[in-house]
Amino acid sequence: MKSGYVAIIGRPNTGKSTLLNNLLGHKVTVTSPKPQTTRFLIEAVYEDERGQIIFIDSPGVFGKVEDPVSKKINPKTESLINQKIDAVVYLIDHTRDRDFEENKSLGIVRQFAQPKILAVNKSDIKKPDYWPHYRFMEDEFNKTIHISALYKSNLNYLLDAIFEYLPEGEKIVEAEGRPTPLLNIDSKTFIGEIIREKAYIFLRKEVPYTLAVAVDEVEKRENKMLYIKARIITSADRYKKMIIGEKGRMIKEIGMAARKELETATNQKIYIDLTVEVNTHWYEEMM
Repeated sequence: MKSGYVAIIGRPNTGKSTLLNNLLGHKVTVTSPKPQTTRFLIEAVYEDERGQIIFIDSPGVFGKVEDPVSKKINPKTESLINQKIDAVVYLIDHTRDRDFEENKSLGIVRQFAQPKILAVNKSDIKKPDYWPHYRFMEDEFNKTIHISALYKSNLNYLLDAIFEYLPEGEKIVEAEGRPTPLLNIDSKTFIGEIIREKAYIFLRKEVPYTLAVAVDEVEKRENKMLYIKARIITSADRYKKMIIGEKGRMIKEIGMAARKELETATNQKIYIDLTVEVNTHWYEEMM
């Protein structure tokens, strides 16, 4: 049996969270087209007859860290260098040209002495194609695999490669009987992440950078309905108005979408009491 820790690293929006969700066959991390979707390290366990992998999904590495949220995010990915890691999956998006963020991400990956796999995402998209601008990287990696995280193409080959480079060893955690593959996220955090994902989807581009979600209560009521009380926290009154929307339509849309996904995930009726508040320093308290 083989077992080990595998870091997934890349610049923002390369598809790291989509890759992890589809490797596990279970949603463990939220996704959206916007940067800063993943804000902390997410650990989840994959297991089959070959052994066990503890995947660590990292936030995308930002080139410019001018806003306070990005300043908190980048060190979390860089901290992986000092953690126990047995292999690294470096994910690139061949449909986007290299830039400073890519170079910064590659610089972090170069500091790992462990085996490294170059995963070239979005193989289902033929144009635009900047793969010639990335090809030099192959010399620095133990293996290169072209995949589609979204359509699950060649993920079996990626898993084969990961197991090839993992050391022999017993299980790191006992995965049987776990409600989800997640290791380091509790139910309140997961619920908050689902609500934040829906806010990202429904709100305009500039709002997500300024919001977080706090889940204050999760309680099963006498009617067997799961009651969730949560707050979307933003940094300015103008954003609060946008999140609530005209006659409360936007906040209702966000709550409804979150409720539907959580009901599907938990197979039970859910009521979400969702409010919005302003806290100009939320990122200092919640990140």
